[in-house]
Amino acid sequence: MARVELTPLKPWDDFFPGSDRFAKPDARDLPRWNNRVVNNLLYYQTNYFAMAIIVFLIVGFLNPMGMFMGMAVVSLVFLGSVWAGENKAMIKDFKRQNPTLFVMAVMVASYFLMSLFDGVMVFMFGITFPILLIFVHASLRLRNMKNKLENKIEGAGLKKSPMGILLEALGQQEESLQKIQEFLEGKPKEG
Repeated sequence: MARVELTPLKPWDDFFPGSDRFAKPDARDLPRWNNRVVNNLLYYQTNYFAMAIIVFLIVGFLNPMGMFMGMAVVSLVFLGSVWAGENKAMIKDFKRQNPTLFVMAVMVASYFLMSLFDGVMVFMFGITFPILLIFVHASLRLRNMKNKLENKIEGAGLKKSPMGILLEALGQQEESLQKIQEFLEGKPKEG
């Protein structure tokens, strides 16, 4: 099994060349579009990671208090939901024994969370905007020969990368998509 290695940062003129290396994907051919996105995610993964960090830091720099508060609220909500999921019986008993106090606690917590909603939105924007930029670039950037070769090496299992592991976990590796497409194309057409 190959060890996991981070791909090198691609040069700017490869990552963002002239407009001749960008094209609108064919929305009617979803497997081909998906293949382009997956291959670009694998090839430019270090550039995408760097871009995501830079955009996240810029958003945080523009509104540091909102970013910090949003991060804190999202973390607290996540931890609170994990805690509540593991302590259902205790919460149920408290709710049954002190219904008024429980309703008041829910209302205070809701007010607190709503008052920090702008910070949550700043934090969520800092996460989702880089993802949108990455998806747009991966969708529009045409592949080149080096891109295709690197992806074949990763697909053959000779090399593993963090993005390859993530895409494999999501079931988006090229081989599985090709098998599905071949199965669908090999199916006798009814009509």
